[in-house]
Amino acid sequence: MGNAEIQGKLWGAAARDWADLQEPTAKPLWEGMLEAAGVTGGTRLLDAGCGAGGACVLASKRGARVSGIDASEALIVIAKERVPDGDFRVGDLEELPYEKGAFDAIIASRSVEYTADPVAALVELKRVCVSGGRVVVATWGAPENCEMRVVFEAVRDILPDPPKGLPQFALSAPGALEELVGKAGLKAIGTGEAENTFVYPDLEACWRAQISAGPLQGTMRTVGKDRLKAAVLKACEPYRSSGGEVRLENTMCYVTATA
Repeated sequence: MGNAEIQGKLWGAAARDWADLQEPTAKPLWEGMLEAAGVTGGTRLLDAGCGAGGACVLASKRGARVSGIDASEALIVIAKERVPDGDFRVGDLEELPYEKGAFDAIIASRSVEYTADPVAALVELKRVCVSGGRVVVATWGAPENCEMRVVFEAVRDILPDPPKGLPQFALSAPGALEELVGKAGLKAIGTGEAENTFVYPDLEACWRAQISAGPLQGTMRTVGKDRLKAAVLKACEPYRSSGGEVRLENTMCYVTATA
């Protein structure tokens, strides 16, 4: 089973909760990426790792001609519902089903890092982008600027063979993302940040949002639901207000490159 197929099953396991509870928190990041990519009326846009199509909805409102690809069939179903006139496909970022130069702009929001070979994925993004077009790639900001790190730490600590460090932040070090796009032959021309606040009405909604993400689905298959839920809720409890709302402040970063 290829990496894309594995990721597709994990991210699609709780697709509706991802679409309704977690994905909308990325709106500030998407807006920044679409602006950096120069998306306007008529732009041929590819969202590489489009999830349930949240960013594509925003791009469609700008008048873009929207396409999206994701490893999860369940998420693609929702994307098609949200943007009926978009072209959405299930596929692998390392083997894109598009012709050379098919798009004017491409965004990849926290998706490239889940591929088996991120450089190969970026080479594919470069191939399907028109010469001189823009590719915008996003990842988590520095750990100290992301309160989600407490969840990642809690998950890491209950794994029987915990990875060293926090892999979610592998591309968050200064210059790391620029170096990665450079290896794929893309030319970095700018960077940006976006403040994303993850807000949940209560701890139960927080849990449902968290478990809808692929990495936590994978962890649950290893340690079991009860143990994982206890660890996640304990990590999030300090971020719960007196009214019960949970807020996690996070900074995302992105690099804009030309193909």
